Amino acid sequence: MRAVMDRRVHVRSTSQSPSAAYTGKVVFTVWMKSLVLNGHGCAVYDSNGRLVYRVDNYGTRCSGSVCLMDVDGNIILKVLKKKLAFGRWEGYRWRGEEQEPRPWFTVARQCSPFQRRRRSRRPSSSASCECQSDDTGSVMLYTIITDECLTGKKGCRIIDEATGLVVAEVKRKVTANGVALGDDVLALGVEPDADESLVMGLVLVYGLMNHCM
Repeated sequence: MRAVMDRRVHVRSTSQSPSAAYTGKVVFTVWMKSLVLNGHGCAVYDSNGRLVYRVDNYGTRCSGSVCLMDVDGNIILKVLKKKLAFGRWEGYRWRGEEQEPRPWFTVARQCSPFQRRRRSRRPSSSASCECQSDDTGSVMLYTIITDECLTGKKGCRIIDEATGLVVAEVKRKVTANGVALGDDVLALGVEPDADESLVMGLVLVYGLMNHCM
């Protein structure tokens, strides 16, 4: 039996940091460590330090199939890497214990033919996402932009292509005194009207693309 680590993390002292610049956004703390001993993945906490999402790869780094789960271990969505398409991922919603047959979103890494031939491990500057709306059938487009100024290859912004606005941002977490925490402790700011599970899915794909979990 695998040992599971403590679900709590103390983030209250840092959640209101002036330097976070997340006014009006929902702020999460992303710990780039699995709750399972010797596993790979991440844990996501709200501003009160409560675990809200988890990802566990059970010892397989950069897996081709990863599940985003809630605090009770129920699958919210599953991310699959397309084996015959370089840098392409699909996200599938789960309803209860069943996976929906059609992908909810598709993410494709944007890279040059030279990078594709070299199979470069350097982080791509961006990735594009298509999300299918269940209600209207319309397609929503997003771009994931790498911003190494935020926190190396783990920092990114998710932009709504229709409006050009940033809907979510990942960057290094800092204390109220402006002291940066470890490389594995990140702050995720999400706009109030954004779909949190979609944002988490895109952040998850971005981390897998850049070998961060």
